[in-house]
Amino acid sequence: MATNSEVEMSAAEVDAFLSRHETGVLSLAREETPYAIPISYGFDTESRDAFLRLVSTPDSEKREFLGSSPQARIVVYDEDGDEYGSVVGVGTLRRVDLDELTPETIAQYGETRRPLFEIWADGKSDLDINLYRFVPDRLTGRTVIVDRDDE
Repeated sequence: MATNSEVEMSAAEVDAFLSRHETGVLSLAREETPYAIPISYGFDTESRDAFLRLVSTPDSEKREFLGSSPQARIVVYDEDGDEYGSVVGVGTLRRVDLDELTPETIAQYGETRRPLFEIWADGKSDLDINLYRFVPDRLTGRTVIVDRDDE
């Protein structure tokens, strides 16, 4: 299987790609320890920020990482036949306090649809649901077309 072409996405193509999708992977790191989870998100093409609702339990590894101001990356990818696309965002994940919410930001969280990947083994009263904003320092994307005839 050979790569027939590999093309960097323009900023407009990255924005369109992130707007078309609603799921990805959030990776967090602190010191030497990584942590990654599937997420659902909403994307604002004007600010280029992603909006997430994250749910955690009191003793979860997720809550421990989220409380530590970790380094963050978001990866969104797609496959369509022989064409693969991916976008990687590197930036800051910050918790949004309820007193910071405006009608505009509330609308962005509405775009996240729902936490698609949350499974609650514990009672809902133990869940911590917080809003987060991923502010990217860098968004890059690429499209790869694979020539399967070379196998």
